[in-house]
Amino acid sequence: MASNGEQNQTSEAGRHQEVGHKSLLQSDALYQYILETSVYPREHEAMKELRELTAKHPWNLMTTSADEGQFLNMLLKLINAKNTMEIGVYTGYSLLATALALPEDGKILAMDINKENYELGLPVIKKAGVDHKITFKEGPALPVLDELVKDEKNHGSYDFIFVDADKDNYLNYHKRLIDLVKVGGVIGYDNTLWNGSVVAPADAPMRKYVRYYRDFVLELNKALAVDPRIEICMLPVGDGITLCRRIS
Repeated sequence: MASNGEQNQTSEAGRHQEVGHKSLLQSDALYQYILETSVYPREHEAMKELRELTAKHPWNLMTTSADEGQFLNMLLKLINAKNTMEIGVYTGYSLLATALALPEDGKILAMDINKENYELGLPVIKKAGVDHKITFKEGPALPVLDELVKDEKNHGSYDFIFVDADKDNYLNYHKRLIDLVKVGGVIGYDNTLWNGSVVAPADAPMRKYVRYYRDFVLELNKALAVDPRIEICMLPVGDGITLCRRIS
């Protein structure tokens, strides 16, 4: 077993070599093993192309990690999802993972405040032949959700909803999404372990954006844990993802 000094040296040398390396694993070598053994050999060519394209973007750490993309793709197939929603798109890596998993007549309502980032990945999505499944709306998601909730026919109409957007609005999203997802359907909230900061002391050194959103993530996690309408599973995939299956 390597000494702490050797482990730290290895970690510093290898960290962030991969796009979207948000893994909570202490060993970069172990994370790399997961990617090379399980993810990359099975990765769709379009997913690889979009991942590599996103790597060149200055905000590339905003992307969904490759292992989480693989997880979402399989999850959607397991639950036979057909009508889905995504809040927070960025360049569309998780969106592409979803689109590839859905049947030909599957649908995704995708929302993001920045259409320019989405359009970076759109040529790859089109090349993969799944762009017809996506309806993209630029702008804040809450007004769109409010309109959807107003119409009773939208209640319980979504099989799966993925949220990877402004953490300070996660609870506001949940209040609306719980009506829109069907009983037995799933809502996935990304970044619920938030760089591991959820267990850090309040006075621990943190990046400014991590500290700002930390309390909102903690508030969400507490609320989801006691919400009787759902059963939950928090997974240490990527930066943490909490799956909420609606039961009532």
